[in-house]
Amino acid sequence: MFGIESLGMGTLFAFAFTVYIVFNIFRIVPEYERLVIYRLGKLMHKQGGHGPGLVIVLPLIDQVKRVSIRTVAVDVPPQDIITKDNVTLQVNAVLYYRVVDTERAMNEVEDYVYATGQLAQTTLRSVCGQMELDELLGQREEINHRLQSLLDAQTEPWGIKVANVELKNVDLPKDLQRAIGRQAEAERERRAKIIAADGELEASGKLSQAAAKMAESPNTLQLRYLQTLVEISGDNTKTIIFPIPMDLIDILQKRADKA
Repeated sequence: MFGIESLGMGTLFAFAFTVYIVFNIFRIVPEYERLVIYRLGKLMHKQGGHGPGLVIVLPLIDQVKRVSIRTVAVDVPPQDIITKDNVTLQVNAVLYYRVVDTERAMNEVEDYVYATGQLAQTTLRSVCGQMELDELLGQREEINHRLQSLLDAQTEPWGIKVANVELKNVDLPKDLQRAIGRQAEAERERRAKIIAADGELEASGKLSQAAAKMAESPNTLQLRYLQTLVEISGDNTKTIIFPIPMDLIDILQKRADKA
């Protein structure tokens, strides 16, 4: 009886162990992931990692690490920046990167997610601190490109590809916001005055040309008088001003001088 029970327990244990081996020897890897396998602590090299599809591993011998190769978006928290012209502000950004070499990502750095985030923060402070406020507000595309180039060069040994970096917000102090608002308003007023002055200058030139043309033809001036009378008579007014030709005024003035 004891032998049968022992045999039954041994068979049950063997069956359970077989099930465990079967379920752990086969790994299904989706398209967006790769496996990094260490066999007895030694890296099992394969270009691009193991997968996708069915991958065979040895239970209790192989150590398996899953690595996602999808693009990851990471928020870079607001950083306190002192610009080149001594303006204190806060800048945050968003970082897009992906793993292109799973083996280097697991072996060259302890935690590539944490390391990439910290590197993005320090690089953001360094780049923005070397620029003046006007450059920081008006040259975002250049700043984004510079950040992407610097981060990509520094993360390349880790097997990380930085696809893009975008500045999100530049938070200015309240008093500086009011000062910039006043400056923008003054600039708009200056442009409006320049446009008005240019209009007056152009109008005066056109009036001078019209006067010269009318002086060449007195009949044209008389027709202009009559047209003015028609325009005035169409208004609802009780006062009508009759323009007197300038040559008539000259004749009257000469007669007055003779008298």
